Amino acid sequence: MTPSDPKFLAANEVPSAASVLLEALKRRVLAVQNYALLSLRSVTNLFHPPLYLADTFEQMDLIGVGSLPIVLLTGFFIGAVMVLQTASQFERFGQTALTGDVVALALVRELGPTITGLLVAGRNSSGIASELGSMLVTEQVDAMRAMGTDPTRKLVTPRVVATVLMLPLLTAMADFIGLVGGFVVASFELRLNPVQYWTRAIHALEFSDLMQGMTKPLVFGFILSTVGCYQGLTVRGGTQGVGRATTQAVVVSSVFILVANFFLTKVMLFLSGRVF
Repeated sequence: MTPSDPKFLAANEVPSAASVLLEALKRRVLAVQNYALLSLRSVTNLFHPPLYLADTFEQMDLIGVGSLPIVLLTGFFIGAVMVLQTASQFERFGQTALTGDVVALALVRELGPTITGLLVAGRNSSGIASELGSMLVTEQVDAMRAMGTDPTRKLVTPRVVATVLMLPLLTAMADFIGLVGGFVVASFELRLNPVQYWTRAIHALEFSDLMQGMTKPLVFGFILSTVGCYQGLTVRGGTQGVGRATTQAVVVSSVFILVANFFLTKVMLFLSGRVF
């Protein structure tokens, strides 16, 4: 092959910036397509047996019960910090009775679902990615296919179902413990009457607030579980690839949760008073 040969020139041609960007864009579009197909299959698997209920219950225990301590601890101190931050303003205007209203609305509408989703993403989305990535690297997924078992049905669907079911329950627990944390600080800092605090906290919440607070965790759970599964099943590069997939699962799921939270809030505020 001479330097004037077209094949030699094509092999040694320096790619342009436009071609590099185009190839990167194609890879991103392909990744989005594969993620969408995996998410769709994880849902459609529910309508055809086998369902692998034992695996689903095991994942519910790992995701739900395993995440409970960190969720409760975080929820308590979030409620406590909210009261500390707003106590000076309430005392300034003589409206300390509004403490229960503020804590209840902020936790149920926004902080409870979002913080719980991010915590579970950091703990479980990374765990799912590392677990499935390790199985892929050690060829356990290929062995599963050789035995006639669908890896998506066996590995992905139980984790998605378990996360979607457990995250609303974890959010409800975080909301309640956050109210308890706010009550503890309000009692010592503001000398607020317990009956007054809890009465205003309960009466401040409407059905639309509860719908908003319980709908978001369903979407967040689906996002973080499917992202973790996708990152784990697309590992490349051996054990180093498993580490990269674990990091990407946390980053991508956290960003998706925050972006989805914006659009869900817009939709829920629009539907509030019209539908529920």
